[in-house]
Amino acid sequence: MDNLHHIVVVGGGAGGLELVTSLGNKLGRKQKARITLVDAGLTHVWKPLLHEVAAGSLDASANEINYRAHARKHHYEFQLGRMSGLNRADKKLTIAPFHDEEGQEVVPERRIGYDTLVIAIGSTANDFGTPGAQDHCLFLDSLKQARRFHNLMLNAFLRKNHEALQGAKGNLNISIIGAGATGVELAAELRLASRELPVYGMNHLQASDVSITVIEAADRILPALPGRLSAAATRELTHQHIDVRTGQPVSEVRPGIVVMKDGTELPSGMTIWAAGIKAPAFLAELDGLEVNRGNQLLVKQTLQTTEDTDIFAFGDCAACPQPDTDTNVPPRAQAAHQQADALFKTLCNRLEGKNPVPFVYNDHGSLINFSRYTTVGNLMGNLSGRGMYIEGRVARLFYVSLYRMHQVALHGFLRTGVIWLMDKISRAMQPRLKLH
Repeated sequence: MDNLHHIVVVGGGAGGLELVTSLGNKLGRKQKARITLVDAGLTHVWKPLLHEVAAGSLDASANEINYRAHARKHHYEFQLGRMSGLNRADKKLTIAPFHDEEGQEVVPERRIGYDTLVIAIGSTANDFGTPGAQDHCLFLDSLKQARRFHNLMLNAFLRKNHEALQGAKGNLNISIIGAGATGVELAAELRLASRELPVYGMNHLQASDVSITVIEAADRILPALPGRLSAAATRELTHQHIDVRTGQPVSEVRPGIVVMKDGTELPSGMTIWAAGIKAPAFLAELDGLEVNRGNQLLVKQTLQTTEDTDIFAFGDCAACPQPDTDTNVPPRAQAAHQQADALFKTLCNRLEGKNPVPFVYNDHGSLINFSRYTTVGNLMGNLSGRGMYIEGRVARLFYVSLYRMHQVALHGFLRTGVIWLMDKISRAMQPRLKLH
């Protein structure tokens, strides 16, 4: 085992977990290579679903994948901890100590050797240095944050319901800063929650008592997507009585208040930051690896870092050039999925002394889901403004298939089919919203 080529993948997000699953099934099972996954958490939840966890539309515990159990089934190893350093000369990475919720050290600092290192640690929210954002905003970068948001939301709804019972009517104001896909989809999920919760005993709180505002600095929501899709999304949000404010950057966030650039102050009992992403700052300190202003590791088209051919990076934490353009691969789940496929082929080739596979991004379109209300999207070539516009049930089918494809990559077709059936049964038996 010690003589086997050691491939270490840091980050068990969508792309990282798909990659180690494929490598484990292909190389680990046949003892052709040793595969190790490093992640700071014990479980995986597909990041595009975190806004549904936050709003209570999705029970995360039913959709989590335990890394240890998955590793045993798919022939790779799992190391719990957060990468904190790198020594390229010795080909070793450092994993920070892991502490429990009481602050007690569970696992000490470790150093792991590698022959090939893959960094796929994703991204975090970018508050662009906005005063008060870190102190007074909620974020949805992790499952822990999504669960915290959900608990705070339930308590806020309960508080308003009690106030209404006492005759003190007043709005619960929720502000979402950033109208990309996450912000827009979260707004729709929160509107659903405001309509569903009164059914479960909060009958003194009406949906009209919950004011939801989406704030976007650009002149339209979903600014990275085609105008037709943006217009359709705006109409749907307006139809769901969600206030859409565009062309208005936020200059400051205070307790209970969002301050716009023009000085307008919006009351906000809950403020969520969903505007922009950046790679984790520690990537800029990894033994000379080259990064851009957003802390993304610069990689070649082969996904190899510019300074070290034994270190690869992909997903949101990597700036990968697209051929014949001046742009990089967009930070999206479908891009990470495609990069994981290409990198799997490259690493298999690497063991046989063959050349790496150049990555070419194929844009399959974008889909925006408005909870149980509707889904809209463009298929094929949306970033160039081309493609087929779809909405309603057909769009919803494509949207759901994205997650099922991720599950197929992790579990195979048969087990994914069983999971799908169990999801159907669970939804028929459980409340439409998670109530705790």
